[in-house]
Amino acid sequence: MSFLRNHSRLLLVAVCCAGLGAGASAIATAGAATGAAGHGAVRHARLVALRRFAIRAVHGTAVVHTKQGFVTVTFDRGKVDSVDGQQLTISEGTATAEYQTVTLTIPATARVRDDGQKASLSGVTPGQRVLVLVAPRQTFVIAHTT
Repeated sequence: MSFLRNHSRLLLVAVCCAGLGAGASAIATAGAATGAAGHGAVRHARLVALRRFAIRAVHGTAVVHTKQGFVTVTFDRGKVDSVDGQQLTISEGTATAEYQTVTLTIPATARVRDDGQKASLSGVTPGQRVLVLVAPRQTFVIAHTT
C-alpha cells in the first residue's frame, strides 16, 4: 500500500488527464441536465461524471506540463493473458467487457507490485487484473488477483 500512497498523485493525474477529453461531453450533459439547480448540484454532477469515466477507462494517453517541459504518460488496464520475458500481454477492458489485446514491453527497471507486495514481472500470472502506467522516468505495473 505504500506504493499506492507514494504514487497515487501520478496515477490520479494520468487517469484524470485521460478522462478530460472524453469526459467533457459527459460534464456538459450533466451540467445542462441540472438546469436551474444550484451551483453545488452542477459541481457534484461533474464530479460523478468524471469518477464514472475514470473507473471505466482502460487505456489513455496524457500530455502533462512539468518544470522540464511536456511529458507523455500512458496507462493500460485489463486482464493478464501472458508474461513472456519482458513482454506482458493484456486484454484491455473491464471485468465484463474486452476492448482489445495489447502486448507491452516492460523495461527491466519497472516497479512491479503484485497484490500490494514488491514483485518481479515474472511473478505476475495470467488472469490477474493489471494497471500499467508508463511515465517518462518510470514504468509501474500494479497487479492484483480478483
